[in-house]
Amino acid sequence: MSTKATRSVNAASVALLLVMALLTGCGLPAAGQPATGPTTTGPAPDGRPSAGRVTTGRPAGAAGSAVAAPSPAVQVSYPATGGNRWSVAAAETTPARGNRGRLLRYRVAVERDIRGLAVADVAAAVSATLDDPRGWTAGGAWRLRRVGAATPADFTVYLATPGTRDRLCQDVPDGYTSCRRGDRVVLNVARWIKAVPGYRAGLDTYRQYMVNHEVGHRLGLGHERCPGRGRPAPVMQQQTLGLHGCTGNAWPYPGGVRYAGPVGAYQDDIPPREGARPAR
Repeated sequence: MSTKATRSVNAASVALLLVMALLTGCGLPAAGQPATGPTTTGPAPDGRPSAGRVTTGRPAGAAGSAVAAPSPAVQVSYPATGGNRWSVAAAETTPARGNRGRLLRYRVAVERDIRGLAVADVAAAVSATLDDPRGWTAGGAWRLRRVGAATPADFTVYLATPGTRDRLCQDVPDGYTSCRRGDRVVLNVARWIKAVPGYRAGLDTYRQYMVNHEVGHRLGLGHERCPGRGRPAPVMQQQTLGLHGCTGNAWPYPGGVRYAGPVGAYQDDIPPREGARPAR
């Protein structure tokens, strides 16, 4: 067969293939356009439900591609007064902070009526504060280690509802502050969640202050006052009730050296009692 005839046959074959493709609905993607696979819904890569995370086959960041919706923040709720029933955190798996000084063992317990705060998370925050090199172990007088429910402890850190705070503290009931009573270090969940108005150092710093202030009382320390306007507040100052010109500070050894103020307390008014925080 001649070359010219061969070209005619090939052209006819191509035309026939195109016609078949149109009739059967098969086809190829347009030039320069990638083939797109099926749209699927499934879990995000971290394993959490993704509220409709969509995979389209497009490259990440391409125009029109879907992104995972952010997970909603966990809502914390609690009654004005809980049932005085507790969940106790497991022991730490790391050695006690510090290599000298008296060893004090402590537990962390969260009142069971508090919803949205896992006892393991609260315990981790408390231990991170007490294990910090700016904390009470820096002076060499104490070592601190978290133990579980079955091990004897020198004190217990409670995260309690406002009404249970009053029951454990056995002082003038206010439902607002935290306290230390004997071997009970009582943290008011309302303060843990909301801090106090005007505390510009932030919620994390306030929580660290709560822990170090009340544990400081357990270690035998009393209240202190602001040493001067614009300076950091001593951790044993009642920062919940007022800073008196100082700035918020959570640490007894902020630079590796004990930081303190004049001994004494202010006659600050305690804000009104707080009640329940309902679920939203």
